[in-house]
Amino acid sequence: MAPEFLVTHSGGFHADELLSSVVLTRLFPAARLVRTRAPEWIAPGTDRIIYDVGGAYDPDAGIFDHHQRGAPLRDDGQPFSSFGLIWRRFGCDYLAAFGVPAGDIEAVHAKFDMDFVLPVDLMDNGALSPSAAGQMAKLTLPTLLETLKPVFDDRAPDADDRAFHAALSIARTFVEATLAQSAAKLRAESVVRQAIELTGDGHVLELPMGMPFRPAIVKSGADHLLFVVHPRETDWCLTGIRRSSEGFELRADLPAAWAGLTGKDLEAASGVTGATFCHNGRFIAAAKTREAALDMARIAVSQALA
Repeated sequence: MAPEFLVTHSGGFHADELLSSVVLTRLFPAARLVRTRAPEWIAPGTDRIIYDVGGAYDPDAGIFDHHQRGAPLRDDGQPFSSFGLIWRRFGCDYLAAFGVPAGDIEAVHAKFDMDFVLPVDLMDNGALSPSAAGQMAKLTLPTLLETLKPVFDDRAPDADDRAFHAALSIARTFVEATLAQSAAKLRAESVVRQAIELTGDGHVLELPMGMPFRPAIVKSGADHLLFVVHPRETDWCLTGIRRSSEGFELRADLPAAWAGLTGKDLEAASGVTGATFCHNGRFIAAAKTREAALDMARIAVSQALA
């Protein structure tokens, strides 16, 4: 039976209960979100889920706190926040409600847990400092969400609740966008794998549209691929393939003679009618037509292999 109430603590808020609320309000849209520390509310009941407050972790009783002695830890000994506990219990249900295909739920759940949930858990528990991000410290998501708290001298009785609900809307946007991107990457991998099979031993991978391609290329062991070609809204794109996920070194650069050229100058330098642009960094180029883009790719492969 769906809960009637989603109960978390009142007062100042942190990223963990905000992000927990994103998950729970999506799954239980008819439930009323109650922010309180009143004992009668944070006592377990069949009509509620309690999180980030209550002093216990008991999923069967619907209570998900992490502040007490003996709070649960991950298998590797790292701490949970309420977000991690809620994600562990409700994350797969949330992904199903979000429309992630059943076959992708496990992979998306695990990736989101590692990349998004775990850092929030660690930061909330003091196991990871925002300072680890260096000059980006003030731009980490937990820090940014906390800047949405009311200022200290806003004495309006509903100030905290108003700020919480405003922050909840923003947090929801980040969660949903991150998950949508993760699910899309899995869809892209399927398309790219099929294109790799069609390409065979060729060095140029043609895709039906722009999409993430490197993960599928790496997983497929397609080390022979050097360039990717795909259509855009009004033209065609030719791009290199990075050697690693870190850094910008490519398997092969576009020809040096094309660097920074556009229009007629690029047509003259490349010998390809319809060539329109080559970035000075030699990692991406454009052409008016598919044929022109493929011609540019063939020339780039020839020079790279030479």
